[in-house]
Amino acid sequence: MVNTIKYNKFLDVDIRAGTVIKADINTSLKRPSIVLLIDFGSEIGIKKCSAQITANYNLEDITNKQIAAVVNFKPKQIGNLLSEVLVLGFPDDKEEPVLISPDKKIKNGAKLF
Repeated sequence: MVNTIKYNKFLDVDIRAGTVIKADINTSLKRPSIVLLIDFGSEIGIKKCSAQITANYNLEDITNKQIAAVVNFKPKQIGNLLSEVLVLGFPDDKEEPVLISPDKKIKNGAKLF
């Protein structure tokens, strides 16, 4: 059964499109991750994120890719990095993240509705 929420709770979560402009491997964590620099346009700017996506993405695949992320959560310390946004995805058949990406290029910072 799916828990229901009121629509205004959904509106509290700010999900935006952004383009990955730089990606680096972070091997200092227990599970390797990719540190992403994501451009969300002039209103939000460039934000940093640590994502455990190495099973489905390499640095070349993810660079210049548009993705969806929550931009209004409080920053979270992940190892030696302060992650400023939460990238969104669905699990593949091995429970590894597959990032949500628009199927057409859209403006960085566009808000999900």
